[in-house]
Amino acid sequence: MRLFITGIKGQLGSEIARQASNDHDVIGGDLPDFDITNRSQVAAAFAAHRPALIIHCAAFTNVDGAARDPETAYRINGLGTQNIALACAENNIEMLYISTGEVFDGNATQPYREFDSTHPINPYGYSKLAGEEFTKQLSPRHYIVRTSWLTAKGGRNFAHRIQQLADEHGKLRVVTDEVSNPTFATDLTQAILKLIETHQYGIYHIVNEGYCSRFDYAKKILELTNRSHIPIEPITLADFPRPSTPPKFIPLANLCGAALGITLRSWEEGLKNFLNG
Repeated sequence: MRLFITGIKGQLGSEIARQASNDHDVIGGDLPDFDITNRSQVAAAFAAHRPALIIHCAAFTNVDGAARDPETAYRINGLGTQNIALACAENNIEMLYISTGEVFDGNATQPYREFDSTHPINPYGYSKLAGEEFTKQLSPRHYIVRTSWLTAKGGRNFAHRIQQLADEHGKLRVVTDEVSNPTFATDLTQAILKLIETHQYGIYHIVNEGYCSRFDYAKKILELTNRSHIPIEPITLADFPRPSTPPKFIPLANLCGAALGITLRSWEEGLKNFLNG
């Protein structure tokens, strides 16, 4: 199958390209040569390469940046995805859109299922939900893959940041009331590549099994990197002001993927593999 990956230079896009190249013809685009907000550029690329499937990873992912500049977040995550979905429909291409647990408000008492009602509470979540809506409305053959707390090799991520701050300051303060599923790009990619072989279109929650708070996540990182002696103080989101308002409790439940036999290992195992890789 010929795959076109938007955002192919990014953390997830590059991992999908690496793994998919074993079995598929992989091409892709990224800034500055490929801009998803340029409708004619998107249409021309798809018409020229004629892929069977678009894996749409390109996005404005800076959550606090989206709060500071919601118009840019909506233009990229919403209208940029509209361009991708329209081009897929016009060229009869399958589409897989990478979304987020932040489309939910975090007021649940159990993990969110694929069919639960969405209600974003910050501009990033709203912009990603706009992308979901354009995907559903415009691209007939689509997958929407929601994930959370994604960690990949290279770039900034929570696992590396915790180690850096621990070494720099000798102590940490981490929030206890922000809860979700740590998910690792290697595992997510394997699941996505299984999913696209099924042609079972729809919404999927693909995350590593289990969930935790940022505080417990940080404690596990310290434990696995021989930094358990570093003191870590529990705080709340109210103690850590930031431009965006993150939903407090957004673990995702993988019901639809599991029904197809697609599950990921525990987040603890994923973290161990990531840190040892």
